[in-house]
Amino acid sequence: MLGARCLLRAVRFCSSAPCPRHKPSAKLSVRDALRAQNASEERVKVQTFPIRYKERHPLEYLRQYPHLRCRTNILGSILRIRSEATAAIHSFFKDSGFVHIHTPIITSNDCEGAGELFQLEAAGKIKVPEENFFNVPAFLTVSGQLHLEVMSGAFTQVFTFGPTFRAENSQSRRHLAEFYMIEAEISFVDSLQDLMQVMEKLFKATTMMVLSNCPEDVNLCYKFIAPGQKDRLELMLKNNFLIISYTEAVEILKRASQNFTFTPEWGIDLQTEHEKYLVKHCGNIPVFVINYPLALKPFYMRDNEDGPQHTVAAVDLLVPGIGELFGGGLREERYHFLEERLARSRLTEVYQWYLDLRRFGSVPHGGFGMGFERYLQCILGVDNIKDVIPFPRFPHSCLL
Repeated sequence: MLGARCLLRAVRFCSSAPCPRHKPSAKLSVRDALRAQNASEERVKVQTFPIRYKERHPLEYLRQYPHLRCRTNILGSILRIRSEATAAIHSFFKDSGFVHIHTPIITSNDCEGAGELFQLEAAGKIKVPEENFFNVPAFLTVSGQLHLEVMSGAFTQVFTFGPTFRAENSQSRRHLAEFYMIEAEISFVDSLQDLMQVMEKLFKATTMMVLSNCPEDVNLCYKFIAPGQKDRLELMLKNNFLIISYTEAVEILKRASQNFTFTPEWGIDLQTEHEKYLVKHCGNIPVFVINYPLALKPFYMRDNEDGPQHTVAAVDLLVPGIGELFGGGLREERYHFLEERLARSRLTEVYQWYLDLRRFGSVPHGGFGMGFERYLQCILGVDNIKDVIPFPRFPHSCLL
């Protein structure tokens, strides 16, 4: 504001100063005006804008200025695409008959069971159980899935789209402490095939709408960030997504000539390097991996009852360059199966309400979640997840 006032004062001075007719008119540049002295005889400091005009700064450099980087062409394009993708996702679910549910951000549930939660405490309060604001430990949500399951018993098809939080100490290009998730739950679904059809349709319909409605922004990203991404995306859109089992995936990895940091073994979770290899092995076409070992998935996944291997009806969608994009599966609707799982995990008391959903009437159902920022990375070819969200939150960084 001081600089603007000085500029206005200098311009007024020049416009009001007498100027002989026989002399050329005075010229005043903006820089000269800013250098003019103010009323206190103090020279105004000229500060250099950190983002230079017509210079293509690396995205890593722009990340230092979350309050300014949105003014650049590339971040402007990414954020417009983000807005369009948000609208496209809502449009898909509305057209498909889903009801939008606002699931809570503050929760007492650990949906993923991993314990990577941010616990909430009122500022200035002593951390004593009797003095908890909610009378129970409260956390920032890691998923809206369990709340959606409640609603799916009333509305059949429901979805939510909102922020989720993970206290995972990771500096990778795929993780954030705060990110957005699209989650859906569908009643009367009794096969993974039905669930995977919805997941594939969501990906393709949303992407086609984004490409149709903001071609200039998309092309700008392809030109300056990811040359060749357009062809890679077209390959994904024109082909049916592939399906392999977890067991088949492990066998493929074991036969691979590539040396992995983490040795693939049955019963061990797939790492990012494994996921990316599997997609390349499948010709860079997205691939569903189904039927994971029971021990790798949360208590609510449906038991396949398949003998010694003992798998559950879970599914992950792996995409080129990213790895896992979707995760989901059928939910265990059988009361006694769920009761035994909770008892073995000593969670019966905590999830008594979840058992009630089965005790008082349930149907076969399933659902999935998609990380919104990873989706944007996938369609745009952006390497780092921190560049597709306006204000990234990650370990040791919470700017603004």
